[in-house]
Amino acid sequence: MTRTAVCAAVVALSLGSVAAADEPEGWKGEGGLALSPDDDDKVDVYLERARQAERTISVQVRAAAAVSGAEVIGFDQRLKSPDSLKRKVATALVDAPGRNVDTVLAGITDTVRYTLQWEDTVYTSGVTTVSHTLAAWGNDSTKWSNTWGRAKGYKALNTGWRAPRSGQLFEIQFHTPASKHAQEATHRLYEEQRLPSTSPERKERLQREQDAIFGAVPVPAGADSLTAPLPRPLPVPA
Repeated sequence: MTRTAVCAAVVALSLGSVAAADEPEGWKGEGGLALSPDDDDKVDVYLERARQAERTISVQVRAAAAVSGAEVIGFDQRLKSPDSLKRKVATALVDAPGRNVDTVLAGITDTVRYTLQWEDTVYTSGVTTVSHTLAAWGNDSTKWSNTWGRAKGYKALNTGWRAPRSGQLFEIQFHTPASKHAQEATHRLYEEQRLPSTSPERKERLQREQDAIFGAVPVPAGADSLTAPLPRPLPVPA
């Protein structure tokens, strides 16, 4: 091979390596979870819109919390991390193969999320104050999962909301110190339980461990009867 041919081959291989390195690889997570490059880009765009909307949402949530005397827990984690969001989207796509990433993202309520906490004695009145205040400011209640009355499993109140201007969905978890502690103690168990690679037998064992931890959480008076604020009345036609 001539010297010129050798140089040309080296250049071609180098250019090929650069091109291969520039190709998007998408996202890959533990347990075989993955997103294609296109789906990965869509999640990034969605997350950026959520970051913009969060600024206004946070002002209202913190103001409502102050009125009710709530402690805002983990405010620095109010935005789901890119890796966590992508893991959630990828898991949803595995669980329901017929869905696409746009449909999954449209249904995710906790990209922007908050945790408010009260002592047991003022928990019920605090939740009522915050939920009615947010509704009065134009936030629509989209989810109200009250699990305080459950015999087993997670105990708390998880709520979903839609911001009036941006339309961004956000989540607020309402906790007592004991229920928040139980949530943190079971987090690792829950994360392992929802992985596609976790066997059914192992999932059952993990659920029993979580049930035992939440079974020790006291239920505040009236917490199991808390309901979502009524929808805002529509303007009466003239």
